[in-house]
Amino acid sequence: MPDNLTRAQRSYSMSRIRSRGNSSTELRLIALMRGAKLSGWRRKSRLRGRPDFVFVRRRVAVFVDGCYWHGCPKCSLGAKSNTEYWKPKIAGNRVRDRRNTRLLKNEGWRVVRIWEHQLRATPMKCLSDHAGSYLRTPVGCWEEAATLASSGFDLGALDLLDTSV
Repeated sequence: MPDNLTRAQRSYSMSRIRSRGNSSTELRLIALMRGAKLSGWRRKSRLRGRPDFVFVRRRVAVFVDGCYWHGCPKCSLGAKSNTEYWKPKIAGNRVRDRRNTRLLKNEGWRVVRIWEHQLRATPMKCLSDHAGSYLRTPVGCWEEAATLASSGFDLGALDLLDTSV
């Protein structure tokens, strides 16, 4: 079916659409952090690059990057159509991510980047790796969260935990 708008009108219309966040991955991480009793995080920060979560007192910015939108090298999810548009767009996203990470580090922030596939495959390992090194959280709370999950505790109505960890 042909478009009833001109190319310029369609471009303008599409440019007005704003993202509402990567809520499914953010909700997974929220459930994990709550289940592990990890506190001190905030959302909707105005820091450079708009981190998904910020631990202000510890100066840690956490980004949960979608594998497609941020060009995950492991998943290699490429555009199937309109590749002349999407390849430079995703490459630009990667350049912007590196620049924002560098600038935040220069401002004294520690930056954690979690890939969507990591959060899906091994959420407890993914979170504990970063929490142990950046947030100085006792390892026991991860074991406690895994125990809660294995006993049927519902972490935010999401089936997230790999209790084999």
